[in-house]
Amino acid sequence: MISDEQAIGFIGLGNMGLPMAQRLVAAGYQVRGFDPSEQARRDFTGQAEGTAPAEENPGKALLAADPAAAADGAGAVILMLPDSNVVESVVLGQLAGLPPGGTVIDMSSSDPARTRLLAQRLAESGVTLIDAPVSGGVGGAQAGTLTIMVGGPDAAYERFKPLLSAMGSRVMHAGGTGCGHAVKALNNLMSAANLLVASEALIAGQRFGLDPAVMLEIINGSSGRSNATENKWPNFVLPEKFEAGFAVRLMVKDIKLALALEHAAGVPSAASEAVVAVWEAALPEIPADADHTAIARWLADHREP
Repeated sequence: MISDEQAIGFIGLGNMGLPMAQRLVAAGYQVRGFDPSEQARRDFTGQAEGTAPAEENPGKALLAADPAAAADGAGAVILMLPDSNVVESVVLGQLAGLPPGGTVIDMSSSDPARTRLLAQRLAESGVTLIDAPVSGGVGGAQAGTLTIMVGGPDAAYERFKPLLSAMGSRVMHAGGTGCGHAVKALNNLMSAANLLVASEALIAGQRFGLDPAVMLEIINGSSGRSNATENKWPNFVLPEKFEAGFAVRLMVKDIKLALALEHAAGVPSAASEAVVAVWEAALPEIPADADHTAIARWLADHREP
């Protein structure tokens, strides 16, 4: 008989959620997954909608008809959703009947201030919310090498660290509720700034006559290197794949959250404001479903007057 700790609800089987849920199944968890996309559900279970395995044994990928069904009997419910609006809609709507003692693990990139308010509201019903956003992209989700930044009570962190460790190689307690989401937003702001500045510099070098591959080899052995030069440009920009697995609209959402944190803290944020302004300017001119690395292509198509 499977224990409650091994039974997990997983809501949100997109680019990141799907491989994360599959890592849990591979680690022996019984994962009941839900996503509004029928294709996502099929990709998770390998079955057509409406079918289910004959037995519900550990290490199973099971279909759920809705979020409430995914959460039924689960030791924890994991959310991997686009933003706080969707998280609140699911938690306060379809998961409103979670019993006292239940736990929601929000692994989405949510607004940290709203996360704290949602946690307080759930606590009134005896339900714990912890935030555990991730970094590492689709490749990290597939390999189980994500960095997972956890915000919440010490006891909840210790209880669910083994579960989270099935999806990430670095599981770190960032602090109290909302701290995981805060550091994730700030991390993405730095990532967005790195990609923007690296792209501007590399495009300028190309127009000067430099070979971008040679530039990257030099820079990656020098002080200007970053994840943008070591990973995003060689793997997604130069080959013109633009498929790192994180949508440009989500990047803009996260960096705006980070900028709001800076403003709330009274930090001088002229550089951050400039970064956010460029990404916001690019957003209407980049396809809605485009990867965030497409910002480099957008920059390459423009020239200052």
